Amino acid sequence: MIRALILLIVTLAFGAAPFVTEPFRGYDPALFPVQITRPSIQPAGYAFAIWSVIYLWLITHAVFGLWKRATNPAWDRTRLPLSLAIGIGALWLGIANGYPILATVTICIMMGAAVLAFLWADVDVDRWLLAAPAAILAGWLSAAAAVSLGVVLAGYSWLSDTVSAVTMLGLVLAIAVNVQMRRPQMPVYGLTVIWALAGVVVVNWGINPLVATIAASGIVIMVLTVATTFRRSH
Repeated sequence: MIRALILLIVTLAFGAAPFVTEPFRGYDPALFPVQITRPSIQPAGYAFAIWSVIYLWLITHAVFGLWKRATNPAWDRTRLPLSLAIGIGALWLGIANGYPILATVTICIMMGAAVLAFLWADVDVDRWLLAAPAAILAGWLSAAAAVSLGVVLAGYSWLSDTVSAVTMLGLVLAIAVNVQMRRPQMPVYGLTVIWALAGVVVVNWGINPLVATIAASGIVIMVLTVATTFRRSH
């Protein structure tokens, strides 16, 4: 019961965060020694609209969980890592606008906690209210953590913009394929990663063909992974 209440509180704070902090449109280039106006790893702006779906799904999850599944063991198992991911997320916007390195560390922790919650979620119990919200959060954070790290690597000239983007795309695919194969019955995770990769293709099309091509190849890999694992699970 207490865990369910805590999850609802942090989820509501997470949903309210965009209304009480400055809008985040990517790290300010002025915060980096190397100023890159449009990092190649960063998806097109429209891709971030998925956050509205994530917020609504997580709030529905938390409300229903407290109301109807407060003591259900399957639900309770995911609450600790999910509360950690969402609780940090409620603070992340305030961090990201001025501290990109700290924001990168925190979003990687969020990603790890969200993926753990997804892997612990029982896909046979209230599938679309338990596993699916964790899946969409974990999927987007898998991509977002790599984007954040890629921007920092390029911004501090540890890697060039293109090399950073290509490296992070490889990292995203390595994580996403592994996670999706562990939860083949829930394709929402893989579909969310595909959405993020599509945003990278769109923003680099005609500007950075190498990054666009690799991101498109990543989409093909993820589509095949989602389709084959889902089919086998049934």
